[in-house]
Amino acid sequence: MRLDPSRTLVRQPEQHVVVPPGVSPWRRRAAGLLAAFGTSLAALLAVGLTSSPAPAVAQASAAVRGLPDFADLVEQVGPAVVNIRTTAKAKAGRNSAEAGPDEEMQEFFRRFFGVPVPRQGPRQSPPGQQQEEEQQQTPRGVGSGFILSADGYIMTNAHVVDGADEVNVRLTDKREFKARIIGADKRTDVAVLKVEASGLPTVKLGDVGKLRVGEWVIAIGSPFDLDNTVTAGIVSAKARDTGDLVPFIQTDVAINPGNSGGPLINMRGEVVGVNSQIYSRSGGYMGISFAIPIDEARRVADQLREKGRVVRGRIGVQIGEVTKDVAESLGLGKAAGALVRSVESGSPADKAGLEAGDIVTRFDGKAVEKWNDLPRLVGNTNPGSKSSITVVRRGTPRELAIVVAEMEAEASAKPAADPSPAPKAAPKPASATLLGLTVSELTAEQRSELKIKGGVKVDAVDGAAARAGLREGDIILAVANNDIADLRQFESVAAKLDKSKPVNVLFRRGEWAQYVVIRPSK
Repeated sequence: MRLDPSRTLVRQPEQHVVVPPGVSPWRRRAAGLLAAFGTSLAALLAVGLTSSPAPAVAQASAAVRGLPDFADLVEQVGPAVVNIRTTAKAKAGRNSAEAGPDEEMQEFFRRFFGVPVPRQGPRQSPPGQQQEEEQQQTPRGVGSGFILSADGYIMTNAHVVDGADEVNVRLTDKREFKARIIGADKRTDVAVLKVEASGLPTVKLGDVGKLRVGEWVIAIGSPFDLDNTVTAGIVSAKARDTGDLVPFIQTDVAINPGNSGGPLINMRGEVVGVNSQIYSRSGGYMGISFAIPIDEARRVADQLREKGRVVRGRIGVQIGEVTKDVAESLGLGKAAGALVRSVESGSPADKAGLEAGDIVTRFDGKAVEKWNDLPRLVGNTNPGSKSSITVVRRGTPRELAIVVAEMEAEASAKPAADPSPAPKAAPKPASATLLGLTVSELTAEQRSELKIKGGVKVDAVDGAAARAGLREGDIILAVANNDIADLRQFESVAAKLDKSKPVNVLFRRGEWAQYVVIRPSK
């Protein structure tokens, strides 16, 4: 054999392995042969032949033993999870075989993925094919649910049964029942059904307060109509805000169409959530799913069972987020609370003395950390209750008493369209300028029409004020935590400001009030 002169062969030193006594000769020989591959490997084999495993092996074994086994949980909870099928009446003069799948697919994309799909008209039947003239029941959708009580109360999502004319429930033992819709609440996406049966298996409801991020959870449901499918994952986040009334539980449990309304279960076999939504850019599962916390769902379900509807409180304000800059300029310390952007005339908030620009920090003794905490706290308050509300007005805390009213049933919020500028002012006698902001006096008619006591109108914007987002037509209500009654007061406040430091400005645009922070150029 010829050797490559560019390569050098290096003989590895002989390795010695200590084999514990009591090991058979052939095992000693095997350990010696493996010594050429390194002391660590041979030692691992030799020690592994004894009764005491090496630390690495012990750790690996412990890790394997520590992996969760969901079999017992599935056996415990699975029988109480149901498959829900809904049907709807096809319109007269339309072929039901064609109408059903098309409407079901549109509902699939609209409800589960939030993808708007334009409705298509009915397809033309082949010549000679007679369309059905009478209304017929056609398949509409598939979902999941779970049994709350042995006498047949079932919880699911509102969107699973929305628009259904008939609801059928199938248990894991293949029994089927027709269900009545006791009530559905679209705001929280919770519905309660009732089947006429007794002795049914039930679930145990857990405590969401004890749920921890990183904890193992499983989902049981009927994705794509595959009954009692089990998927597992962990809790990714709690109180996830998606803009809805409910602070969702976020998980990485695989959720697909048909899982809606099924239970999210912890390792103690308790239901901690109702699977409701997923986040998706492609229309498929992408590792992020959301569940309604069971305490929120139970509160809604109790009202649906008692009253058939959900009663919520309201105070009549439009609110927005408190930014970090605004919080610092108002001396709040941190960006928390809800900014009151407008107050409905004659509402509980109006009667209590709330004003646009107030920062709500507490309601009925509970802290408002994020702006959307406020509607949840108010909504869970019984109408007619007298509550306390803490606000920060121009940097000063105030305590107000408010009587909560009842929210209209399933009222849809008006879209927050970009409001039109304030009405044109009469010729202005004078103007003042601050950091690129030129303002003029408001007439009495303008104040009356806008329903404000004071303020000045923005005539021109330049420099720092323009960069802050102010524009012509805005109404300045306060500067540096000082209410602005008229042009003279604006000039007085402006004269005392340190022009080299940021200043907060409360302004109104149309029906909305908002803070900005004007930062001078350095």
